Amino acid sequence: MKTTLLAALGLTFASVCNLALAGPTLERVEKNGELVNVLMENYPPFSFLNEQNQLDGFDVDVAKAVADKLGVKLRLETPSWDVIAAGRWNGRYDICICSMTPSQARAQVFDFPVTYYASPAVIVVNASDERIHSAKDLSGLKVGVTSASSYEGYLNKDLVIEGAEDKPLVYPFEAVQVAPYDNDTVAFHDLALGAGVRLDAILTNLVTAQPRIDQDKRFKLAGDALYAEPNAVAIEKDDAEWRAKVESVFAELRQDGTLAAISKKWIGSDISQ
Repeated sequence: MKTTLLAALGLTFASVCNLALAGPTLERVEKNGELVNVLMENYPPFSFLNEQNQLDGFDVDVAKAVADKLGVKLRLETPSWDVIAAGRWNGRYDICICSMTPSQARAQVFDFPVTYYASPAVIVVNASDERIHSAKDLSGLKVGVTSASSYEGYLNKDLVIEGAEDKPLVYPFEAVQVAPYDNDTVAFHDLALGAGVRLDAILTNLVTAQPRIDQDKRFKLAGDALYAEPNAVAIEKDDAEWRAKVESVFAELRQDGTLAAISKKWIGSDISQ
């Protein structure tokens, strides 16, 4: 009886230790049997509502793969990008597999355990526009961006990409009129009205812009890509156990080819890192 009691106490102590070592986020995910991922509702092909009015896309599939590796259900939340990027979630969300670019400012509130894909930042203009051929031509013009995005930081000339401090960005333009939008979709609607009607240009991700340009001849690219934009998984700061778990899961997804397969499905090529 005494041996049984000691064994039981030992198991209880081991369980408590495991929970203590799990970290607040991992403990919450395991306890609830659910991973809460936060992302945008209008950022195709990474996240968008499909014809069945369900969230779909590259980031959605990656989040599903992560939840599968963890052995839990996936729940998706879609607050505004301002809310996502502000951080300090206080346990409302577990992870942001949501195409976030690391920056020095964001590193104050987030940890970025994994960079999972990269794509160029580009300028999109109305197809009738003959004024804009490079970033230098944006001086004094009105440029649409997603609010609180890295593109807004670039136009404000204060973007520093976390981990790339030794490669300062070039800002060849004078002051730009920055027009923040909740998402790219509305910005493209405004640009479609004509060159300079509501917008002169949009600064965005090549991967999201290219399908729109291919499908709608009212848009075109202007000049070369401005910089390579790494996109990382973001988690709440200072949760070492959760960070290690996320790193481990993504290492498995790379090794077994899952990330590459998701990338080829949605992008047509492997942009995973």
